Amino acid sequence: MTQDRPVFGIVLMLGFCVLAPLGDSIAKLLGESTPLGLLVLVRFAIQAVILIPLVAATGRPWRMRGRVLRLTVIRTGLHIIGITAMFSALQFLPLADAVAIAFVMPFIMLLLGKYVLNEEVGHRRLIACVVGFAGTLLVIQPSFAEVGLPALLPLIVAVVFALFMLVTRQIAKETDPVSLQAVSGVMATIFLLPLILWGTQSGIWELSLIMPTGNAHWLLLAIGILGTVAHLLMTWSLRYAPSATLAPMQYLEIPVATLFGWLIFHDLPNGIAALGILITMAAGLYVILRERATARSVPTETPA
Repeated sequence: MTQDRPVFGIVLMLGFCVLAPLGDSIAKLLGESTPLGLLVLVRFAIQAVILIPLVAATGRPWRMRGRVLRLTVIRTGLHIIGITAMFSALQFLPLADAVAIAFVMPFIMLLLGKYVLNEEVGHRRLIACVVGFAGTLLVIQPSFAEVGLPALLPLIVAVVFALFMLVTRQIAKETDPVSLQAVSGVMATIFLLPLILWGTQSGIWELSLIMPTGNAHWLLLAIGILGTVAHLLMTWSLRYAPSATLAPMQYLEIPVATLFGWLIFHDLPNGIAALGILITMAAGLYVILRERATARSVPTETPA
């Protein structure tokens, strides 16, 4: 059993909070000149190329059957949809806005837990969900006025990844996390490659297989490496520190995304969006802190 090392776990999570928005920044850079389908294919193909040798070298179990296999297929499909929606959103929205809107996911997970899994959720956390949604609407409003429906794409990301996390929770104790990501990378590549080849033959730009020019091939490689390493850092951080300690830190992605958006694209959220980001972060942190307090409370107490 791995011994708790909270400081090391926090450092790993900090790495995730830097690498994840950095990968999104590169996807935004490439989105103007690289087909969306190729971005997603490379993201998963590199994940498979990195993790399959790691699984083989460490002797991790990777065979899946029955229920676990079916749920892994569903999880992989959700992962493809979520990343595709996020990469699409980045072509229309500032980086910080897209990331902040997607952080409505914890509220969606809370509601799914209550109404789908029949988990007990107190009224104060439900109120925090409403406040968080209100903050998200403030972030969406300026972008929606400017670009229209694409401003809602991060909401799709949030819903899809909330379902993704629920499915992951169903099989987490029955699978090795690294093996799960390796198998998912292979599944996604097997699904996406024929689709990209068909799109190329049909002349569909978004599904075209093109030869990257200039530094694009290095940036494509970076997207796959950053996405894979970021996920591994998040997974490994949970081995060394409790999720209650690490969960609030994930909101550091928003200020880091704001910094990258300013440095690379000279984008900053306007006043309304900035207020919405602060409200969303505050409500999300409150929900996480209440979850932690409830988990520590006596079982007979009513959660709030």
